Amino acid sequence: MNTELIEKLKEEIKEFFLQKDWCHQIDHTMRVFNVAINLWKLENADIEIVAISSLLHDIWRNYETESKWKICHAQKWAELAGKILEKYDYPNEGINQIKHCIETHRTKTDKKPETLEAKILYDADKLDSIWAIWLGRTFMYAQVIGAKLHSKEPDLRPEASYTEEDTAYREFILKFKDLKLYTQEGKKISKKRLEFMEQFFERLNQEIDWEI
Repeated sequence: MNTELIEKLKEEIKEFFLQKDWCHQIDHTMRVFNVAINLWKLENADIEIVAISSLLHDIWRNYETESKWKICHAQKWAELAGKILEKYDYPNEGINQIKHCIETHRTKTDKKPETLEAKILYDADKLDSIWAIWLGRTFMYAQVIGAKLHSKEPDLRPEASYTEEDTAYREFILKFKDLKLYTQEGKKISKKRLEFMEQFFERLNQEIDWEI
């Protein structure tokens, strides 16, 4: 793995994150990077593609936020990814592999990860979305988009996304309750984390109803 390039990218990406979107800051990227590297250790994947894709997977998220979510940051990456890597004379084949990883890392897209590297990035990104720290991230995101703190019976219509109804509980039900991951280790980790999430929201709903 080109460790010199990885370190340069770690520094370069810092400027791309908006301070107002605290739930998608550099700390999220670095957690995904670390999870992806650990998943890679158990799979026969290209570590460099996994590492670079993880570092760059959310780099254009500011376009999505500023466009009021009319632009998908993963799709925007498809247009702009090469501009960064070409500066380092990165091979075109590698750029295309990385673009595929990032284009397919979201649940809100019809594109599915086809390569092992893309599946690792997908799983790593989702694993950062189904544990204790995700709860904090999602409640912060609710503030960014002007959503309610909590609704026991959220509006589950797809068109209600990015409105005041887009609570953490709604996000969990629609995206993560029946989440399907690709790697064996990802599936094992997600099972434990999803059990915790279920317990948290069950407790929250009970408190809302004064049952406890």
